[in-house]
Amino acid sequence: MPGSIVHVGATGQCPHLGQISVVAANRVLVNGQPVGTVADQYPIAGCPFQVPVPGGTKPQPCIRVQWTVPSTRVFSFGRAVVTQASTGLCLSAEQIPQGPPAMTVVQPRVVAM
Repeated sequence: MPGSIVHVGATGQCPHLGQISVVAANRVLVNGQPVGTVADQYPIAGCPFQVPVPGGTKPQPCIRVQWTVPSTRVFSFGRAVVTQASTGLCLSAEQIPQGPPAMTVVQPRVVAM
């Protein structure tokens, strides 16, 4: 499924409205910014999610995104690029899947499959 390529400066949200950012140091650029690949970092800040436990709650915020289905046809130095249509999981510090990420603001000009 085609989608706009994610780059440094693109933003997204975890299911609990935490903010996803892109940390990449790639030499391939779109709109003057490095493209995001599956090997790059996608930290999440400000996730308020908590799990109810007997006697209170336990903070379980999303802290990073792990991409499971990136682009299948477009690569940057042997690494699949991430698109707005890519599938991934937001993970907690304990590596517990919290739900899918949603990349909301990306550049619209370069599309990949």
